[in-house]
Amino acid sequence: MAEQKLFAGAAVRRIRRANGLTQTAMAEALAVSPSYLNLIERNQRPLTAAILLRLAERFDFDARTLTGAAPGGGVEAIKRRLSDPLFADLNLDRLQLEDWIAAAPDAAEAFARAYDRLSGTGPAQEADAIAAARTEIERWRNHFADLDAQAEALADELRLGSADLYGAIAERLRVKHQLGIRILPVDVLPDRLKRLDLHARQLQLSELLDPASRSFAAASELATLEARAEIDGLVKGAGFAERASERLFRRHLNSYFAAALMMPYARFLRACEATGYDIALLQRRFGAGFEQVAHRLTTLQRVGARGLPFFMIRIDRAGQSSKRYAGASASPLVETDARCPLWQLHHAFDRPGQLVRNLVELEDGSRWFTLARTVQPQAGRDGGYSTIFAVGVGLDAKLAAPLTAARGIDLTSGEATPIGLGCRACTRPDCPQRSAPPA
Repeated sequence: MAEQKLFAGAAVRRIRRANGLTQTAMAEALAVSPSYLNLIERNQRPLTAAILLRLAERFDFDARTLTGAAPGGGVEAIKRRLSDPLFADLNLDRLQLEDWIAAAPDAAEAFARAYDRLSGTGPAQEADAIAAARTEIERWRNHFADLDAQAEALADELRLGSADLYGAIAERLRVKHQLGIRILPVDVLPDRLKRLDLHARQLQLSELLDPASRSFAAASELATLEARAEIDGLVKGAGFAERASERLFRRHLNSYFAAALMMPYARFLRACEATGYDIALLQRRFGAGFEQVAHRLTTLQRVGARGLPFFMIRIDRAGQSSKRYAGASASPLVETDARCPLWQLHHAFDRPGQLVRNLVELEDGSRWFTLARTVQPQAGRDGGYSTIFAVGVGLDAKLAAPLTAARGIDLTSGEATPIGLGCRACTRPDCPQRSAPPA
């Protein structure tokens, strides 16, 4: 609370109205002036710890409810839904949306759920456990400052002992946690890529894992041992109703710490800016895989040292997404579970291992610059199925000029691929790929 300002005007207003109080009466109960309470309710002043305590004591409510997710996902998420052509004749600006969410948060949430259900988009169509975990990740914009700082400090400490990060992690596990690493043949570990054998005090890794994946697996184990308190706090603060959501969120945080250990924030951001966010170079410099770097790009939101706001998505050949992070991009390309086949993300499967660049334009005129490439999380055995995904990253085209991959592309007025957010949400006429009429 001392480190993070809490703006909760809508919640304070609901408490006041539920108790039938005027601003003057509630201000007197909280020992503040009516004008100051008015500023709090308008989110122009944060709640102090002292006022929060008085609220909890005098009005008998759970203070944790003040930090819940914004109704409808917040202003940007509501704004994306209102960009639907159905609302094209309405002139709704950001200030109106902020006032609406503040004055009627439940109505805003109801609108968001109804729109998602009827349009076939959004988390209402996902499994509840996955949706809850993803909502919590996006509430943090996929940036967990305390985890990042701890991983960065540990990475600096490990570098003092060895330039080989994998070797340094292995030594840390052995010396500090009495845990050895053993690489096992696929015949011994046929149905998984890693296993923790506490009886033998071994972290057992499959020989199928490439060097980047071995480093990541070892770093993930270190996260469970050395970042447990921070991860437990984040999971507890999320207040999930389902254990499945809790497990998914915890797994994400372990992976987050591992990526931050392999790609420490300050060094990674400097490398991004120096190379023009060249993903191939970043892979080599940090010993990471394409997907690991892509995910890390969505997390660069440290206060005072922000990177470009990327989103990331991973799909299979059927177009089903298994990972999607909006980060700070606020991109509708991630929010919808339906996608346009004209987006070159899908064409990455036709060019395995090659980087596919694409400038796309949505119906609202917004442009997004995207990069995509296929990845194979593990080597397949002869005669078995080969796993393959397409991983895409992107950002607002107005911000893409520093990217090496964007050189030679007119991002503002050059030719862009016209796409929609799935056929049911798209009203473009005469689309050659249309498979369903607009909703």
